[in-house]
Amino acid sequence: MKHAPLTTMLTGAALALALASAPAIARSHSESKEKAASLYPNATRTAPKLDLTSEKESKALNEGLAAANSGDKAKATELLQPIIDKSKSQYAKALAMQGMASVAYNGGDVKGAINLLQQALADGVMPNDTYFQLQYELAQFYLADQQYQKSIDTVEKWRAEGKRETADSYALEGNAYYRLQKYPEAIAAIKKAQAMPDSKPKASWNQILMASYAESGQSGQAADLAQQQLAANPNDPDALNNAVAVLMQAQKYPEAIKVMEDARAKGNLKTEKQYVNLAKLYLITGQNSSSDPKPDADKAIAVLNDGMGKGVVTPSYDNYKLLGDAALIGGEQSQALAAYKKAMPMAKDGEVAVRAGQVLMTENKYREAKSLIQQGIDKGVQHTGMAYMMLAEANRGLKDKPAAIAAMRKAAQDPATAGKAKAWLKKAGVK
Repeated sequence: MKHAPLTTMLTGAALALALASAPAIARSHSESKEKAASLYPNATRTAPKLDLTSEKESKALNEGLAAANSGDKAKATELLQPIIDKSKSQYAKALAMQGMASVAYNGGDVKGAINLLQQALADGVMPNDTYFQLQYELAQFYLADQQYQKSIDTVEKWRAEGKRETADSYALEGNAYYRLQKYPEAIAAIKKAQAMPDSKPKASWNQILMASYAESGQSGQAADLAQQQLAANPNDPDALNNAVAVLMQAQKYPEAIKVMEDARAKGNLKTEKQYVNLAKLYLITGQNSSSDPKPDADKAIAVLNDGMGKGVVTPSYDNYKLLGDAALIGGEQSQALAAYKKAMPMAKDGEVAVRAGQVLMTENKYREAKSLIQQGIDKGVQHTGMAYMMLAEANRGLKDKPAAIAAMRKAAQDPATAGKAKAWLKKAGVK
């Protein structure tokens, strides 16, 4: 069971987090007996005497567990359910329940799987290897069922009673703590997992660690870790997206731009979203700059044109509008007007028409500006008063005072522009 990655950039540092994969289910009856001593030699639990004496039942149990492991639900159910219902051996029943728990889990019935494992553990007639294996599986099932505190409690009990520590068990605990929004505990658990002698770190561990750093306000640590991951996996698109996302949250815009430009130079920008986000990064940087925004705006234009030229960035409304905005910020009036006009046929509202009219106003092309602004107003804009004030100015440029007054009266009806519009009307001698 996995959660979909959350790597949307420019809106936060939500990162990809995978739940533990489906647990390895039951071993055969004979394998369990062979390995019990080596896996939990220091367990506090005293292993009970096994009560399985029937060779026929033992054979059916092993075949049923093998069927459960191979995903053969029908055969597993046929062999194991009678053991659960009728066997006099508590050991055989417990192992059969474990096998049926795997069948339930793989069929999407996580709660059914949990109930079966709980019952199997309650019976208690199992060697330590089997008993603690079931206990650990139960912790995994609780995690999959979003019962995060129970998952933590169960894996801690598993360690305390089994006297065994593994990297995976701490990673499971860190995952559960993250989902409970207990970020310091999640960080500690994942670091412990990474430091264990048997540790074979997985990408999901670093994802949890990065997300925990970011969510707890330690964005610098998250960014450093993300960059380390990218350096280790320079061609991994997830590592790239994660690095950019956490650098953005840390407001390390130049670093985020450098990461993306390095990827672009190597041909590792593959998606429209990546090109668009790089362009947005340049615009954010330029608009936040106390100096001239034009250089960064020009770079945003270049990135979008590069992506469009490669066929990666599609000729959509949003992309043409972004291109027009970048050109307008950079003072490239003709480019802005061309981009807005390409966006207009695809627009659901009149925003780009009004912006195109605004560009034409700066070029004293009042008649065309008036037409576009009116089109925008008719189609609907967010700031109606501002649009009417621009329309009034266009009419004024055309020396059409009555039309200018009519437009300004409309602007006076919008609370956002009422003050300025009324002052203009008063100055014009309109009562």
